Formats: sequence, structure tokens, C-alpha cells
Amino acid sequence: MLDPWQLLATIGVTIASVANGEGHAGSSPGPSDVITLIPDQLHENGVPLPVVMVVIGSMFLATLAISRFSLKLGIPAILGVLIFGLLIDPGGSPFTPTTIEWLHTLSLSMLLFYAGLKTELRSIRGFLEYGILLAVGGAILSSLILGLIIWVLGSATASGVHLGFNQIPLGVAMVIAACLGSTDASATIGVLNASDHILPKRLQSLLEFEASVNDPAAILFLGLVVGLTTMSVGSSSDSVLMVQMQFFLQKIGSGLLVGLVISYLARFSLERLVHDQAQLLVLGVAIALLSYGIADLLGGSGFISAYICGLFLANHKYNNSNISNHYLQTTLLPFNSMTEIAVFLIFGVEMMPAKIMNVLPFGFLVAMALMLVARPLSVLAFQWLSPFSFKETLLISWCGLRGAVPLALSFVISDTIPKMRGIDPVLLPRLVNNAEGIIFCVVMSNLLIQGLSLRHVARWLGLHAEPPADHAVSAAGD
Repeated sequence: MLDPWQLLATIGVTIASVANGEGHAGSSPGPSDVITLIPDQLHENGVPLPVVMVVIGSMFLATLAISRFSLKLGIPAILGVLIFGLLIDPGGSPFTPTTIEWLHTLSLSMLLFYAGLKTELRSIRGFLEYGILLAVGGAILSSLILGLIIWVLGSATASGVHLGFNQIPLGVAMVIAACLGSTDASATIGVLNASDHILPKRLQSLLEFEASVNDPAAILFLGLVVGLTTMSVGSSSDSVLMVQMQFFLQKIGSGLLVGLVISYLARFSLERLVHDQAQLLVLGVAIALLSYGIADLLGGSGFISAYICGLFLANHKYNNSNISNHYLQTTLLPFNSMTEIAVFLIFGVEMMPAKIMNVLPFGFLVAMALMLVARPLSVLAFQWLSPFSFKETLLISWCGLRGAVPLALSFVISDTIPKMRGIDPVLLPRLVNNAEGIIFCVVMSNLLIQGLSLRHVARWLGLHAEPPADHAVSAAGD
């Protein structure tokens, strides 16, 4: 299976070729040909292997430097990586659609498995029901609201604002909104903790739980939207809705069942096969890939399976002293971070600047609609069940940063929109490019605006982290 390292190797070859003035000719390699074609490209382009290694190494060093610089500015580190990828212009897309599909599947399965590992149920005692409702219901509600806003405001090609009868197709608007349904807790917590740990612990736990749970919820909702918007001609809407709902529930049920089965096998493997903590990375990656692959082969949701498997492993007590939830998270964190960085870097490389410039004003408007309308309404709708204060709810509504998952989900647009009925074939290429550009603009605007303002909003609302226990005891003694 193609992994981010192989994809980055392909980027390195392409960039090195452009640097030598030879351009980017021909089609890019598919997943099964990457390893064999890289030496051929090196030979044809005359680029020595050490040069490619230097380019790839320099890119990773640059991402680390940019990440640190971004945090000093108060913006999420992944935004700096995204911009860095955008500045790299290999002279055309270095990836085939098949490569993009493989990247989408591999990255999301790993990100969701790690999201499950980060979901510790004991940390959200007292507001578990609210957390689930906010994660699932909030993600769906915000996507529906945002989709309607995009439909009302968007022109037929999604290139700008148009208030009339020649609107963007409702299905396209809903697919764009569904791609943007998932939040990113790592970006939020990273920004808030860059200078000081100013976020209350239980609020941080809620945000991490919400971001972990709404990933599979957003993915499944996107699948439902895609199924409804690409229904065949002549099918009645009622019958198609029933079929899609049955398929939707089947995917969830099968994914849950396979995830549970794999989690039991994974526990047995962790207890019996791991004799050193260094082995956790190999076994963790193997479990993540198996949980997705087996579920998908059996007709279930591989993403749900990967998340459920990680969730059960995170909330299980092990007899093996080499294993704990903390060890699993710590061991897999570097791989998860590399996967997330690879998604942002490769998406930046894949995104042509022309796509962004064509929809920049409208994309910014959609981002503001998400931050100021869709996200707050989806959070406030469940305030009556919330154990948090109104000020804390306001911060929750402002903490809906988008990250790697929306970018990874946007890869399905080029395959989904052409299958929709009633779209003028002449408009299809422009509509696809503009839809991808809108998602890119929303993620960038969201990370930049909310990333720069989160700490100030938290201070303005008077929210502070709890003092350390030893400090609280000494203060009480005084």
C-alpha cells in the first residue's frame, strides 16, 4: 500500500526535475508503480538519488521550522505546512486520481485510529451524552446549515455570490459542506497551549472528544450525501432515501462489529506479542490497517471500524506492563503527526494557485458563514443539555478549527460531482476546481482567523486553566 513516504518521494523527484529545468512530463505513477518508477524517473531526468534524498529531507526540516514559527505567531502549525506546500509548484499535479484515492484512504484510516486512541471515556465523565450529541448532531447540523448558505449564495459555478435562480446545485453545496463537517482538536489545543495552558481541563477534554467522534460522523454523513446526490435517473426520492439509509446503517453496523472483533484480537496480540515498547508502533499500524481493510472487504465502514478499534484499545486495562493507553498514544503520535503533515503538504502541492484565486472572495465568505453562523448555531442548539456555562459554550463554538480530515475528504469531489444529475457538462471542470478551492480557502481562513484569535477570546471570556494540584494545596495552606 502506498504510504506518505512514497508519495513524498514522488514529490521530491518532481521538484528536483523542475529545479533542473526539465519540467514535469507525462503521467505520474500509480500506487503499484511508485517504487519501480522512481528509479526510472531518476535515470530519465538525470537526477542523482542523493539529490532527491536531500530534497525530501529538506522538506521535512522545513515543515518543522515552519511549524515552530507558526506557533510563535499564534497560528496552527499545520497552516504553515499547508502554505509551504502551496508555495511548491511542481509544474502540474504530480499525482494521479488513483494515488489521491489511496492517500485519502490510508491517511484517514490512520487519523481515525489515532482519534480513537485519544478518546478516553473516563476524561469526559459527567458530560458523555452531551459530547456525543455535540460531536454527531453538531457536525451534521453545521453541515446542513452551511450547505444551505452555500446554495443560497453561490453562483452556478461556485465562483462567487449570486442571488437569483441560477444557483450552485444543491447537491454540490451539500457535498462541500459535508467535507467541512469535521473539527480538529489538535490545532485548537496546539494554539491555546503554545504560550500558556489557558484552557480549562474539562473543556479541553470535551474538544478532544468532539473532534475525535465527529470525524467518523462527518465521513458517514458525507457518504450519505454522496449517495443521495448521485442517485440514478428515474429513481424516486423516497425509495432512494430508504436504500441509502439502509446502506448507511449497514455500513455503521458492520463497521462497529468488525471494529469490536478486531479490537479483541488486537488486545490479545498486544498482551502476547509485545515484549518491548518499541514494538507498539509496528503492531499499532498493523491493527489500524487491518481494522479498515477487513471492514471494507466485508461491506462495512472501514473508518468506523478503525475508530472503534482505537477507542476500545484506549479504554482497556492491560496485564502487560509494556502496554498502556499512554504508551500507545505516545508511540503512535509521531506516525500520526507525519500522516497529518503529509496530508497538508501534499494537498498544498496538489492545489494549484489558480484554483484558489478564482474562488478566494467566495471561499472567504463561506469561511465566515461557517465560523459566525453554522458552527455557533450547531453548538447553541444543544445548550439546553450542556453542563457548561454560556461563556464556555461560546468558546466551544469558536473552537471549531478545520484540519486534515476536511482536506482529505475533499479528494472525493472530483469523483462525486461528475456523477450528479442535472449539471451542465460544460460547467463540470470549473465546478470541480472551484469546489476544491472553496474547501482549501475555508480551511486556511479558519485556521488563520480562529488560530490567531483563540487565545484572546479565551482571555476575554475569562476562562483559565485550573492551577496545578500542588499549587492549589500550598495556596490553601497559606
